[in-house]
Order: sequence, then C-alpha cells, then structure tokens
Amino acid sequence: MRRYLPIIGSLRKASSVRSMATGHIGHRSWNLTVVATGLALLVVSGCSKQDTYTPPDLFYYFASYKVGQSPTTVTPTDVNQDGLTDLLTTNIGSNTLSILLGNGDGTFREQVQLSVCKEPRSLALGLFNRDSYPDVALACSGGDEVSVLFGRHDGKFEEGPRYPVHRTPIAIASADLNGDHMLDLAVALRNDKIKIFLGSGTGDFTPGAQYEYGDTPTSIALADLNGDGTIDLAITNGGPMSNAVSIWAGNGDGTFRLPTDYRTDKRPLGVSFADFNNDQIHDLLVINGEKDSFTTFLGNGRGTFRSGHDFGADAGPNFGLARDFNGDYRMDVAIVNIQSSDLSILFGRGDGTFEYPPKNYGTKPGPFALATFYVTMKEEEEPGLVTADNGNGSVSIFLHRGLKTAPAPVADRQ
Repeated sequence: MRRYLPIIGSLRKASSVRSMATGHIGHRSWNLTVVATGLALLVVSGCSKQDTYTPPDLFYYFASYKVGQSPTTVTPTDVNQDGLTDLLTTNIGSNTLSILLGNGDGTFREQVQLSVCKEPRSLALGLFNRDSYPDVALACSGGDEVSVLFGRHDGKFEEGPRYPVHRTPIAIASADLNGDHMLDLAVALRNDKIKIFLGSGTGDFTPGAQYEYGDTPTSIALADLNGDGTIDLAITNGGPMSNAVSIWAGNGDGTFRLPTDYRTDKRPLGVSFADFNNDQIHDLLVINGEKDSFTTFLGNGRGTFRSGHDFGADAGPNFGLARDFNGDYRMDVAIVNIQSSDLSILFGRGDGTFEYPPKNYGTKPGPFALATFYVTMKEEEEPGLVTADNGNGSVSIFLHRGLKTAPAPVADRQ
C-alpha cells in the first residue's frame, strides 16, 4: 500500500478508499468557536444514468518530473522573467520548495530544491518587495509560521522574514486588502482562526486583524465578491461543526465583517471562484472531502449566493479549478481525485450544471493539487494542466490537443 501525505487525513472517511492515506500532521485538539450566521440550503443535483453524452478528449499525458517528497501545491509562474512558464511546488514531506524552469515547449529542467521552513503546506505568490521577480509566502504548517522568500534573477529565492502564527497555518493567499496598492496576506489556521498580515511593499509585513470562527479551516481564497472594489474572503471549514464555506465581506482596511455560511455538509476542502452561468458574477466552486463530490454556488452579485448544487467526479476529489477548456464560452471544471488517482474534466452547460460523464485521465499516485499553465506565458495558447503527485513526489504535465467544440450561442454567453 502506498503512503500518501494525509494533510487532511482526519477529514476523510476510510470507506471507499482505494489506496488509503495514513498518518497526519499531528494529534492535536482545539477549542472550537462557531458564530451563527445566515445559512444556505444545499440542493442535490445528480447526473442521469440515461445520459448519452460523450466528453471530448482534449488532453494527453506528456511528461512527469521529480520534485520533493509529498508535494501539496503546484504553482506556474515565470520566476526568472524569461517569458517561459516555470513551476514551483511546496514539498511538505521534505521541507523544501522545488523550482522547475521551463524550456518553452512543455518540458522542464531538472528541479532545484531549496530547503525552507518546516512542512510548507501552501503558497501565495506576489511581488512583495517592488522588484520584477515573483516572491513567495509559505504557510509552514509544521513550524507555526509564515515564511517569505524573495525571487532572484537566476530563478532561485533568498530567505526573507518569518512571522509566527498560532497555530498550524494550512492555507495562505495574497491580495491588496486595505487599498494601499501593496500586497497583504490572509492565512487560515487549523485551530479555527484567520490571521491577516498587512504588507509594506518592501517585503515586510505587519500583523493585522485576527478572527476566530468556524471549525477546522481547510482553504482560503480572495476576490471582490460584492462589487464594491474591496477584497472579500472565502474560507472552507471542513470540521463537522461547520461543514461550510464562509464568506467574509471586506471593509477595505484589512478587516472583515462577520461571515455568512453556505453549507455543503460534506466537509469542504477547497474553494475557488468562477462564472458558471455567464452572468459576469462570481460563483463558488467547492471541493468536498466526503461523498466524492463538489458543490457549486451561483452568485447573486451582492456577495451572496444561491443554494448549492452537488455534483460528482471520481473517488476522493481533493482539488479543483474552473476554466473554459473546449472553447464554447462555458466554464468547465478540472478536479484531481486522490483516491482513484485520476484527473476528471467536467464540461459545463453554461447554467451552472455539467455534462456527464466526465472525461477521466489516469495520473501518478495521489494527485493532490492542480493548476493550468501556458507553456510560454502567452494566453493565445490552449492551457495545459499540471498535477502535484503527492504519492509519487512528482509533477505531471497534461497538454491540450487544441481541439475545440462549437461555440455556445451568443444568448448563452450573456
């Protein structure tokens, strides 16, 4: 039996596991604080067994590259500013960051592995110190700290400041939270807290507001959800006392109002944003840790969301993202499934629902995270996909075949 890094081991049910993950970060108990706010009901929308839909085969496996032990994230960027896409991975099992410089043809050079903090679990990318080279902020779950690394011209990083948090940072994201045109950080902590760090623009951060809420945060995402020009916050809470994605409206000064919860009741693991029904309003894509499911919440345009609809991919979805992969102006979803070791592509209908069945592609063991990327950073290309293979210590490249379907009618794009 293979050992996968079970960062969320306590969030998974052992039933239906084909290749069971073992162990976890540590046995800790926390005091849980739940604030009652507005709740949304979940509407289940399954697929019909009568469907005759045949999904297009848009991707093909191209190559895999070794990285550090038990990668948990993969992030495309151009670290050395040569116009070609490079890859970064956080490797929680070896306490390292892997850098793979791109060659511009879908291939990558052998990794450069840097020793960083203890158990880097999540990564936020940004220009934190005003030069042109991407910098990194790491959520170091084993060291109870946030670690900042500054990018260099040679594609490597130098160590910057570290900031203690209490405790177990599990996810991190960056955006301008207080309107000063400098990037700030939001960190989700395993002990039911959210910590804000305000950036100076020179690479230093000042501790800001801290909130205690929810039950076992699992992911964090930032966007202006209500159209007021300030950044709002979305956090998934995977513990049984919450089982919801929490939406925090920003005040524009680095602080947030008490949230509204949208329940999935399936231990959500991750949240990201998309526009599934072409109304120019943010919707939510939530990956669940139970029932092999994901949930979409369509937005109302005021930072609130309608009842959720539930869909399935394969066994153990762990990470997902939305993008129009087949060029029909309808948002699709790509999901990695850690238990079935495959990648599922679900093609959108343009109304917040999806065609079934999905198109599945086999991956290396334990696909844990996923990203889209352009080979040369030019968006006229069709985007490829890259997976972080937690059970294999690798990243795998899936390139787009360039196939297109007929564009959706203009009325469906409005």
